[in-house]
Amino acid sequence: MEVILKEDVANLGFRGEVVKVAAGYARNFLLPRKLAMQATAANRAVIEQMKVAAARRSASEKAQAEELLTKLEPLMLSFIRKSGEAGHLFGSVTSSDIAAELAAQGHEIDRRKIQLGDAIKSLGEFKVPIRLHREVTARVTVKVAAEAEEEVKAEESAAAEPAAAEPAAEEAAAE
Repeated sequence: MEVILKEDVANLGFRGEVVKVAAGYARNFLLPRKLAMQATAANRAVIEQMKVAAARRSASEKAQAEELLTKLEPLMLSFIRKSGEAGHLFGSVTSSDIAAELAAQGHEIDRRKIQLGDAIKSLGEFKVPIRLHREVTARVTVKVAAEAEEEVKAEESAAAEPAAAEPAAEEAAAE
């Protein structure tokens, strides 16, 4: 079955293309979600008009994406996480964490646009691609640092001090 795509569909095609797909895929997935329409003569004429409008819209979206690219490229996002001796994190830094940090800095980016293959599970500095537009990809630097050992030692000593005070109190009571 031939359909005309109304939106970009991953691994299938871009908006306005005529593609041949299985009838069940078109009937059960593409058509109900309004991602495509049947490729009839009337629809082909309509799609030509849609292509012109889409080209204008895509040009403006690309310009906005390039403007956002200039703002995102110099950013460095820092995350502090607990880690083990070998530098492996207890937990991870995910695309949701990165999106939340970007939002905190005033850049609303959908987490699905962040092209993070697997979550970051080690310490270090990483370049994370963010797909802003089909042709525009920003690379943001993400730095993952270990939680300061001094803080951990301070917490341990604070926990140990009350325990040390108890034997001293017992000794004073015994005298």
